[in-house]
Amino acid sequence: MKTAAFHTLGCRVNAYETEAMQEQLKRDGYVIVPFSEKADVYIINTCTVTHIADRKSRQMLHRARRMNPDALIIAAGCYVEDAGEELLSSGDADLLIGNADKASLAGIIRAHREGRPEETRFLKHCARPDYGPLFITETEGRTRAFLKIEDGCNQFCSYCVIPYVRGRVRSRRAEDVLAEAERLLAGGFQELVLTGIHVSSYGLDLREPGRNLRTPEAREAETNRELLSLVRSVASLPGIRRLRFGSLEPGIMTEEFVRALSEIPVICPQFHLSLQSGCDATLQRMRRRYDTAAYEEIVGRLRAAFSNPAIATDIIAGFPGETEEEFAETVAFVKRIGFEKTHIFPYSERKGTKAADMPGRVAAEVRRQRSEVLIDLDIRNHRRYAEGFLGREVEVLFEERKRVDGIVKNAGHTREMLLACAASAQDLTGQLIKCRVTSVTEAGGLLVTPSADT
Repeated sequence: MKTAAFHTLGCRVNAYETEAMQEQLKRDGYVIVPFSEKADVYIINTCTVTHIADRKSRQMLHRARRMNPDALIIAAGCYVEDAGEELLSSGDADLLIGNADKASLAGIIRAHREGRPEETRFLKHCARPDYGPLFITETEGRTRAFLKIEDGCNQFCSYCVIPYVRGRVRSRRAEDVLAEAERLLAGGFQELVLTGIHVSSYGLDLREPGRNLRTPEAREAETNRELLSLVRSVASLPGIRRLRFGSLEPGIMTEEFVRALSEIPVICPQFHLSLQSGCDATLQRMRRRYDTAAYEEIVGRLRAAFSNPAIATDIIAGFPGETEEEFAETVAFVKRIGFEKTHIFPYSERKGTKAADMPGRVAAEVRRQRSEVLIDLDIRNHRRYAEGFLGREVEVLFEERKRVDGIVKNAGHTREMLLACAASAQDLTGQLIKCRVTSVTEAGGLLVTPSADT
């Protein structure tokens, strides 16, 4: 019996791709075991978005080697694109799987076992000009499924290495997306999450093949017809109850696009709109293609179209050249917008990016301190948003039963992606139930009671 173990770092796209690779190996006769167990093959699906991700990727490779020195150790994904040859020469990995070759994992392992090294060569992302044949036919153990619709990014923000390790935008054909969505819904999933490296750019390569178009600014853009068409098609499939997005670029949120989304009943009122800084001067150095006024206008547009939508974002603390005054502008902007969730990242230098050569490097300790300020603000903002639902009725998709404060509760999420728990002797997993919010925890979770009519 052949065994394989996976460990995934980084984003939801990586998580999706790990599931697709696991499925390949199952078809090839492998039994998938937990990463903590001894296995014949270890696959670490790496990330390189920060130096911490690099370090964790190496640590997991070392851990796999310690657990079974005789195992085949495979490094896959974004860190491989950047440091693959170094991983081979150091002995940290036996094989490299670039993002272009994740769909060929099983065949590459067979070629290695059979002594055909010419078929195990490492191909970088640029070797594949199209989306590629990576897909999932089954997903286990959850009520929410991620559905990858796109790979790559054309934006080239000054701090970001992702376009260099993932390549340019490559959109998945709509018919392939719909076929996978139908399989997931037939398997019992009620909620789908459209995900990708840059979801907002879906279809740019389909509209004008061969051109590396950038997602336009909202105040200039036509609605992204391809993405909206895909959303409408997925939303019309039998069995779907909820549809939400991964991270979105503010640039597609035109009045027309927002209005169209608000008219689709299954769209969840939760939007992760990438910001990165609340200071216009910093945004310019980051090569972000909007300013804070445009961003605030877009948030207002969403709040006018949806009832109390959850607006989440990302912030980089301590970007090169960020002064105390500029950081104060970011803090003030985050307070004014009142995000439901803010993901905070201390700036991490990535070689090859424009920001890596910028003057005005902010000391690591200052980056850490600024991150802590924003994290404290995020905790307050999140709780304040959650408290707005006290006494209200919410729809909860229950996903699991777990012990909370010594009591077994049903846990799930609202349409706004707020964690909700209900104490009930009955197992509610997989049910979509109207509930009344009775209290809010210190961490901003909702305690709910199923409504009498459910």
